[in-house]
Amino acid sequence: MYAHLSSMGLCGIDCFAVSVEVDCMQSMPSFDIVGLPDTAVKESRDRVRHAMHNNGFRFPAAKVTINLAPAHLKKSGPVYDLPIFLAMLLSTGQFQADTDPYCFVGELSLSGDIRPVQGVLPMVIQARADGFRAIFVPRENAAEASLIDGIEVYGAENVQQILHHLEGKELLTPTPKTDFSAVQREQELLDFADVKGQDSAKYAMKIAAAGGHNLLMIGAPGSGKSMLAKRLPSILPPPSFEEAIECTKIHSVAGELNAKHPFVVTRPFRAPHHTISAAGLSGGGSNPKPGEISLAHNGVLFLDELPEFSRAAMEILRQPLEDGCVTIARVNSTVTYPCRTMLVAAMNPCPCGYYGSGKRPCTCTPTAVQKYLSRISGPLLDRIDLHIEVLPIEYEEISSRKAGESSAEMRREVARAREFSAERLEKYRIDCNAHIPPSLMQTLCPLSDKANALMKASFDKLGLSARAHDKLLKVSRTIADMNGSEVIEAAHLMQAIQYRSLDRKFWSK
Repeated sequence: MYAHLSSMGLCGIDCFAVSVEVDCMQSMPSFDIVGLPDTAVKESRDRVRHAMHNNGFRFPAAKVTINLAPAHLKKSGPVYDLPIFLAMLLSTGQFQADTDPYCFVGELSLSGDIRPVQGVLPMVIQARADGFRAIFVPRENAAEASLIDGIEVYGAENVQQILHHLEGKELLTPTPKTDFSAVQREQELLDFADVKGQDSAKYAMKIAAAGGHNLLMIGAPGSGKSMLAKRLPSILPPPSFEEAIECTKIHSVAGELNAKHPFVVTRPFRAPHHTISAAGLSGGGSNPKPGEISLAHNGVLFLDELPEFSRAAMEILRQPLEDGCVTIARVNSTVTYPCRTMLVAAMNPCPCGYYGSGKRPCTCTPTAVQKYLSRISGPLLDRIDLHIEVLPIEYEEISSRKAGESSAEMRREVARAREFSAERLEKYRIDCNAHIPPSLMQTLCPLSDKANALMKASFDKLGLSARAHDKLLKVSRTIADMNGSEVIEAAHLMQAIQYRSLDRKFWSK
């Protein structure tokens, strides 16, 4: 007997509807799953068999064929356990219900409990788009699914709860919708007030936050580079609902969500260890998963001890930083993950860490210093907008009882700069200055006559690339916004040039 019901499949952070078809016919007993299933899908046979037995149902002694349509798209993960279980009951006549308005996703234990799966949020979004009235998900995934309006979400702990609901015996209660703004207000972030001194570094942080610019910090060990970077999310504007949904989708697909943290409502901050592989940064695997650069989408990717990362890992960042997305190609599929992130990197100026610090003598030879710095390629350095030197803090600053500039104060400055630029950028659907395309550079970054002359002189004297020229203009645009100026003046451009001079101090020797 034939039966079918609906489920969802993942392709990157997007989904597609899957029709789970089951046909049982009298023949030699067998169990086959077709439709490009991976190993986890094929293993559902044993999970479904034992779940049926342990819930009082009989597994048919017949030829069972399960088709996951469309057949040309790869199906992965244990998400199809629940729909296969229900379709088996319908096909064998052991259960009767109208399942057409519903979508089902979930992994089964041998006892029939429903375990959480990855990627539920994009599945709920697709189910709503496809017109389903409701979707049944594991109870532990119900919270993340509750962000989406326009579709009822039922979280179930076991198959009996779903069967009773479909039969009308004991109805499940739809998961209440989450108030996004209320959840966002509950979040606490580290405060820049904890950082003593470092006023110039804090100002550079404000520029980076106001314009969404990439930032490189160079300084001796213990000067506060990591401390500064970890507090950067506290001065970034809170993500919009759409941005939070996009971030939560990526984290859901990666399996980074749990019952305690079912949403991403603040700007992500990712700080991978320097031993991470290139695939760990960009994403990959036989079933491609998002990497750290995609998990930092709409947030901050912090690379501490930048020269210690492998050359392959650093170089793989070049294209995603430019394009704002990373494409992973496999034989059966090609997926694209967004990765519009701020890159913040920190490094020592030499292997011992004290070259040029003035506090302790450097023990490295000039050759060792240059070999250390040469681990960072010119093309990668060219993609970083701001280069700042973080100097060792003085004793008077550490011992002072005067509080440092707080995140709240810095955030207000950043917000004013963003508001000043918002009307100019919204017309072109650009969210910050760092994302201004080359085609709009002259329109959105007008230079005064003095600034234009300074730019020409700097371009010739410093040997700037076209990319470095555009980066300078974007940073100048942000500095002008922070000063309430529609036109980029020479002083704004000069300040931006100073933030591009460290590569000549350290790398040109």
